[in-house]
Formats: sequence, structure tokens, C-alpha cells
Amino acid sequence: MRRICYAVAMSLDGYLAGPNGEYDWILMDPDMDFQKTYQRFDTLLMGRRTFEAMSAGGGGGMMPGMKLVVVSGTLRPRDHPDITVISGKVEEAVGRLRAESGKDIWLFGGGALFRTLLDARLVDTVEVAVEPVLLGGGIPLLPSPAGRAKLKLTGHKVYKTGIIGLEYGIQR
Repeated sequence: MRRICYAVAMSLDGYLAGPNGEYDWILMDPDMDFQKTYQRFDTLLMGRRTFEAMSAGGGGGMMPGMKLVVVSGTLRPRDHPDITVISGKVEEAVGRLRAESGKDIWLFGGGALFRTLLDARLVDTVEVAVEPVLLGGGIPLLPSPAGRAKLKLTGHKVYKTGIIGLEYGIQR
């Protein structure tokens, strides 16, 4: 069974993006091995708002070599032939995606999809790069209402830029 990993950058006060969806505050630390991270995954899973923000920001091709799956009730698959659109029974569709052969799945971006999949017990790990910035508002890591989830720290790293990488397994 493939694992779903929620890997995101977050401000110290718990936001994934600023009040207007901005993410220009995210630092790119030269010591972070993004190539190693990309090699762990072959599927990128995100919600519609994250997809639209990345597309508008010039990330139309997203990450080459990865299958792109977008959860949306409004996107029409025929308008986006290069991506897989999931609508309807999200938990069932993501469960089938996990059962496919391949590498792990990168749950990317938005907190609302994270909350849905976390509540359905479909997320296996949470990896957060805590950025040294306070945004004061924006899109939270985990919007309420959300159920409680117990985590176990499996790794951590402090970077020279002040970013702290935290890795947790979700306890079942």
C-alpha cells in the first residue's frame, strides 16, 4: 500500500499561505535536498485551490514525471486532460489511488484536503518545514473543525536559514 505524506511549508504561527494565498515568504534553503524529496513520490495530490494557485504562478507543469491528481467538484476533466480529477467520494477514490502500485503520494498544499484525508485516516506522515516568519493570518495548516490525531516524531533537522524540518508519523 502506498503511503500518503503531507509535506508542506508552514509559518511559525501555523499558516500554509498568507491571507491572500501568497507564499512568497517561503525560503529555499540550499541545504534542503529537494531532489531526494521528489524521488520519493510519483504522484502529487492537491485540492483545486492549490492547483489553481500553482497554475497561476507559472507552475502549470507542476513537477515533471509526477502524476497530478486534483480533488475538485468544479474542475471538468475534459478541460484538464493532463491531470486526474477526483470528485464525489474523495475518500474512496484516494483509497483506490493508495492501492495502485508505485511510489508514495505527496499530499501538497491546502489544509482542507489534509483535514478530509486525515479524518478518513488516509494520511500516513506529516512533514512540516517551519519557516521563521509570523504571518498573522492566512490559510491554516489544519482548518477547523478537525479531529484529533496523535503524532510520533520520526525526524527533525534545523537549517542555517532558521527553517526547522519536522517529520511525524500518524499513530493509529
